[in-house]
Amino acid sequence: MSHHIVSVDPGSPAARAGIREGDRLMRIGGANVVDFIDYQALSAQRRLTVRVKRGNEVLDFPIRKDEYAPLGLNFATPMMSGTRLCCNKCLFCFVDQLPGNARDTMRVKDDDWRMSLMMGNYVTLTNVSDRELQRIIRRHCSPLYISVHCTDPDLREYVLGTPRARRLMGQLKTLSDGGVEFHCQCVLCPGINDGENLLRTLRDLSDMHPGVDSASIVPVGVTKFREGLYPLKTYDREAAGATIDLVEAYGRECMEKHGTTMFWCSDEFYLLAGREMPEDEYYEDYRQLENGVGMLRLLETEFKSALRLSDEPDGVPFAIATGVSAAPWFQRLLDLAKEKYPRLNGRVYAIVNDFFGHSINVSGLITGQDLIAQLRDKDIGRRLLISQNMLRRQEMDFLDDMTLEQAVQALN
Repeated sequence: MSHHIVSVDPGSPAARAGIREGDRLMRIGGANVVDFIDYQALSAQRRLTVRVKRGNEVLDFPIRKDEYAPLGLNFATPMMSGTRLCCNKCLFCFVDQLPGNARDTMRVKDDDWRMSLMMGNYVTLTNVSDRELQRIIRRHCSPLYISVHCTDPDLREYVLGTPRARRLMGQLKTLSDGGVEFHCQCVLCPGINDGENLLRTLRDLSDMHPGVDSASIVPVGVTKFREGLYPLKTYDREAAGATIDLVEAYGRECMEKHGTTMFWCSDEFYLLAGREMPEDEYYEDYRQLENGVGMLRLLETEFKSALRLSDEPDGVPFAIATGVSAAPWFQRLLDLAKEKYPRLNGRVYAIVNDFFGHSINVSGLITGQDLIAQLRDKDIGRRLLISQNMLRRQEMDFLDDMTLEQAVQALN
């Protein structure tokens, strides 16, 4: 196994040692390099020997550097290998229910634990072998983000559509015993993995604390493109409230037992149930924030803090565009601001999701075409505020490939 070196950083330890662009990395410190995880771990030492292949010649380069200082080699792909794809057939897979005109990159079903470590992606572990689990432990890859959904082996096999899903609890125990911590998520489907099945999942995960650090409970997302797929339901007000009651009650038990609530429902459950979000202290350190847990509460907390320190606004008219579920929350914040600054001139617009279907009501899945179609004839003033989650951060485009600049021009 070898990896093509596409460039070497000028002045880096590798450059000073004589490694060149076009060489092929073979080994570091006598060990094979599987991917970027191995590369980072093996190149962290102060003293190491790097073996490369240059043409038909094998060369060894002894290197001295500061501990953890970058070696300075760059490769064709960030992971030095291909993305590991999903082998599941989940009942609720969002990729399976995309419209025909969704961009191609959205259709990639990745399930790569390395991206979980580096970017916080949730993975199921169904494509991870026992040997790979040991490599995770050996490389101290922690924390990971794991899609549990349910812990009953029969039910998990049914929900994920593969017998490999039955291995989860043994995998989690191996990781926990090896010192790896993980955050979990459970995507709930009404009548399938909620209720008593959810309670079993909470108990099983609680027994693995502190290996299991936290878990988010999230309602399934259902688009209008489900023809031929499993007939999933969405949560109504009563069922959402029952789920919140179950999770909060068990969280109180965990607080007494472990000193942490451990389990939190996503904001969407509270919005579906028509309930107030818990107070700021309930979310502890907001460690499930990226999964939509406590996001609106933190927003209000930070908004109120900023409002206390703010100066008189300039009076320029503006609008806020957000998802249907969050729109009342933003209106509430705007009303708070207007109490302090009556001349504040702003409006909130709830964008209905025609692209994916009206059951999808979160801000992060709003497309450029829906934004434009619903705001073109509205009074949006001179500034339009949107969530950064609507856009890819590098390309700055929406899920329908419309660019931010195109939206700016269309809405003037």
